Amino acid sequence: MTDQASPTAKAPATASKSPSTSPKGSDAGSPKEGSPRAAATIAGILPAQHWVDTAEEQEVDSTDAESIGSIGTSTESLTASILEYRKIHGRTYHSEIGNASYCDFADDHPNIQVIGTDISPIQPAWAPPNLKFEIEDCTRPWTYEPESFDYIHMRWLLGSIGNWEAAFTEAYKALKPGGWLESFEASNICESDDDTVAETSALGQWGKIFLNFGESIGRPFSIVPDETQKKAMQVAGFVDIDEANYKTPVGTWPKDPALKEIGQYAQLVLENDTEGYILYPATAIGWTPQEVSVFAAHVRKAIRSPQIHSYYRQKVVWGRKPGGA
Repeated sequence: MTDQASPTAKAPATASKSPSTSPKGSDAGSPKEGSPRAAATIAGILPAQHWVDTAEEQEVDSTDAESIGSIGTSTESLTASILEYRKIHGRTYHSEIGNASYCDFADDHPNIQVIGTDISPIQPAWAPPNLKFEIEDCTRPWTYEPESFDYIHMRWLLGSIGNWEAAFTEAYKALKPGGWLESFEASNICESDDDTVAETSALGQWGKIFLNFGESIGRPFSIVPDETQKKAMQVAGFVDIDEANYKTPVGTWPKDPALKEIGQYAQLVLENDTEGYILYPATAIGWTPQEVSVFAAHVRKAIRSPQIHSYYRQKVVWGRKPGGA
C-alpha cells in the first residue's frame, strides 16, 4: 500500500506521472476545471430491479459481463493468516497497489533503497536490486523504527482506512525530520460538466453505491470530496502541505488528443473488471450477483458512449515533517 525510500529524497514531483496540468476545455471537449431489498432507495440508490427492468426495455446485453470466477490465492510460504483472504460469491478479495509502481520508482531512483509494502504476497519474483517487498498493514501500528524514511508514498486506499489521522500519524513517526509524505487518491464518483451523467444513470449511481458501502463499514470512499488527505495531514503535524487536482475523463469523448488517450486507459481499467469493483459493495446492500452483472452491463454501455462525458476526480496531497536541514 505504501512506498518508502531512503536516503534523502526531495519534495515529490507529483505531476510527473499525471498530466502536466489539470484537464481543461469546454463543454464536451474535455472536463472543465473546477431490509435493503425491500426499500425503494437506500441513500439515493435505485433498487436492483430498476436495472433489470431497464435492461429488458433497452435490450442491454448483460452476457458481456466477465464470468464471476474464482481467483486463486497465493502459494507463497507465509503464515496461513496472511493467506486468509476474504471470499465472497466466488471472488477472492485483498487490497493491493500493484507491482509496477514500486518497480518504476526504484528504477527511477537507483541510488536509494525502496521498500514496497502490501497486505498480500502478490509481488513478482524479479524486482530491481534496490527494491524489496514487505508484508505490512498500514491501518495498524507500523513496525518500522521512528525516523526511518525520507519519503513515503500512499495511494488508492479509499475504502481501506477507517482512521486516516492515525495512518498519517504513523507515517509522520516513520519519517525523518524534513521527510515528505505523499498521498494519491481517486474518487468513485463519476461526474460531468454538461449533465450527461444523470444522478439516476448507471454512472451516477456507481459512486453512490461505494459511498453507502464505505459508511456502513466505517472505511469511507469519500476521501477526495471530503478533502480527508489534507485534513488528516494537518492533524498529524505535517507542514508545507500542498495538493494537485485532476479530472480524469472516462472514454474517448474528449477532443484533446492527450485527454482522449487518458480516457481510453480509464475506460479500459473500468471495463476490465466492472463486476470485480462493484460486486462486494452492491451485494452488501442486498443485490444478487446476477443483478450486479446487469448493472455492470449498464455501466459498460455508458462509458462506451461518446455522448456521455464522464470523468472522475483524483487528488494528490503532500506534506513535510518539520525539521531537517
